[in-house]
Amino acid sequence: MRALLSVWDKTGLVAFARGLSDLGVELIASGGTAKALEGAGVAHLVVEDVTGFPEMLDGRVKTLHPRIHAGILADRDRPEHVATLVEHDITPIDLVVSNLYPFTSDPSIELIDIGGPAMVRAAAKNYRHVGVLTSPSQYEKVLDEIVRTGTLAQTARHALARAAFAHTAGYDAAIVRWLDRGGEKDDAMSVTRSDLPETLHLALERAEITRYGENPHQSGARYRFAGTTPWWDGVTKHAGSALSYLNLFDADAAWRLVHELRVDAPERSAVAIIKHANASGAALGSSLGEAFSKALAADPQSAFGGVVAIGGEVDVELATLIAAGPQADVVIAAGFSEESLAALVARRKATRLLSAPAPEPLRLSVRTFGDSALVQNADELVVPVSEWRCVTSASPTAQQLQDLVVAWRVCARTTSNAIVIAKDGVAVGVGAGQQSRVVAAGIATTKAGDAARGAAAASDAFFPFADGLESLTDAGVTSVVQPGGSVRDAEVIDAANKAGIVMMLTGERHFRH
Repeated sequence: MRALLSVWDKTGLVAFARGLSDLGVELIASGGTAKALEGAGVAHLVVEDVTGFPEMLDGRVKTLHPRIHAGILADRDRPEHVATLVEHDITPIDLVVSNLYPFTSDPSIELIDIGGPAMVRAAAKNYRHVGVLTSPSQYEKVLDEIVRTGTLAQTARHALARAAFAHTAGYDAAIVRWLDRGGEKDDAMSVTRSDLPETLHLALERAEITRYGENPHQSGARYRFAGTTPWWDGVTKHAGSALSYLNLFDADAAWRLVHELRVDAPERSAVAIIKHANASGAALGSSLGEAFSKALAADPQSAFGGVVAIGGEVDVELATLIAAGPQADVVIAAGFSEESLAALVARRKATRLLSAPAPEPLRLSVRTFGDSALVQNADELVVPVSEWRCVTSASPTAQQLQDLVVAWRVCARTTSNAIVIAKDGVAVGVGAGQQSRVVAAGIATTKAGDAARGAAAASDAFFPFADGLESLTDAGVTSVVQPGGSVRDAEVIDAANKAGIVMMLTGERHFRH
């Protein structure tokens, strides 16, 4: 048996190579792999010994040679292939061990591997005769099978080939994404690049299996782009049941909203309580405890079974407040003190307690339906508050403007049609996912109750008629922010002036489906 080793990640390499050598496997190694084996005293041939040709072009060409690739690709069930190997004195290669340059760690032209993918794909294509290993995590199992049986079963080679093609597909996808973003920042490339390229290459690797999907009869899992480490990979689960699909979905929405709320108020503490991806309450406060209490008071009934996102570290005082409130499915925070964990676990054993790093910005939104997909740039709040236009006789006070900002940020992350009412830094009424904007306004005012008086409201899209606005002003709302852009804007603005309220236009719609 002959094995070719050419790896970037040398984790476990020496032990694996020594294990193969002890079994009588002849080893061939290239470049840095050969140096690592030489340093460890593991007998091997170098690639030049096989090809009769030196490495060249700073290592860009070393394994790209017929004496290597014929040894990998020969179909040993075809007599003519075997005869060709004999004619050219080429020894078949039975095992290829290669992981690729770490392109995603520091993308550059020099880290685009050529020889590695060529060897990996060749071995994977010929998996009926050749085993291909692309990860150190595969070494132990493969070595154990060879020790026990003297060979590698076809079922194992099949599984390894599948992993190998997935490995190279993810690698190529990462290069394509890098080029789409400008590559080496070449001027011409940056000018011609499209935000939505002609093709998308979404190589995904399973990161974790969820408890179930949206419903218990559905399977679910979280995937990540191959070769990346999204913020979810940095999450630590301290306690509670296994996470479900919806736990992850809602926790992501809650965690992002908490961070967005602090964009315009970095000195304030923020808490959001999410149910089915929509806020039941969200608040800014002078402390996390105050923000939590206000967010919970906005809609304590809907908070049951929701996700609580804490924009900071949970101490024992805050943990006591959370434990005394409605059952939360998830609490996600920047961290937990040991005392707070103990207090929460004692009262809420099933609650998932997650500490998490800040989320990375969203780039693309991809939604599949059958064999098609809808793709768009991630929805960002692009227009700054300083560019909002006041279109009414009344101008906003400083407090009204602060509340309008809170309402607008929460509304932009609420399912359409959406109306959000905020007062004193708290989203006190959320009307989400309605076919009618008037109905959404009615739900928001009903939830807000007396808190709607003197409050601010946001609408994710324009008011097509004045009736939605009138529903808000009848409840006592005194300031409203909306995108504008309706053919009846003048009618709606006139209704705002008659009610004596403030109206701000952002020029930016935020539908969410």
